[in-house]
Amino acid sequence: MAEKTAGLSKDERDAVKQRAAEVRAQEKAGKSRAAGEKAVREAIDAMPDDDRVLAEGIDRIVTEVAPHLVPKTWYGFPAYATAEGKIVVFFKAASKFTSRYATIGFEEAAQLDDGDLWVTSFALLALTPQTEKKIAEHIRKAAG
Repeated sequence: MAEKTAGLSKDERDAVKQRAAEVRAQEKAGKSRAAGEKAVREAIDAMPDDDRVLAEGIDRIVTEVAPHLVPKTWYGFPAYATAEGKIVVFFKAASKFTSRYATIGFEEAAQLDDGDLWVTSFALLALTPQTEKKIAEHIRKAAG
C-alpha cells in the first residue's frame, strides 16, 4: 500500500517560508522597482546554470515588452507585477522542485482570457528565436 503523506512537502514548506521572508524584506526595503530588481537579480544569480540562462532570458523579454511591470520575487521565483503588486508573470526554475522543465506562468492579473479556456503556464526547456517570440507575445498580451 502506498504511503500517505499529509500536508505540504518539504519543498512546499520551504517555498512558504521563502514567501514570508520576501514579504518581510519587501516591507523593510520598500516596494520600489530598485528593490524588486535587486531581489530578482539575486534569485536568478542563485540558480543553476540551465535555469539561470532561461530566467535571464525571461527577465530580458519582460523588460523589453512590458517595462511597466514591476520586478519582484514570489515564492523565490522571479516575478513581474502590476503597479498594485498583483503578479502577472513568473518564472519557476526546474531546480526549485526538481522538475524536468522550467515553467513560465501567468497569474489572475494576466490579461490572457480567451473564452472559456486559456493557457496559464508553459513548460520551458530552451530559449530559441521561436520560443522567445511566443513568450514575448504572451507577456505583451498578459501585461495589457
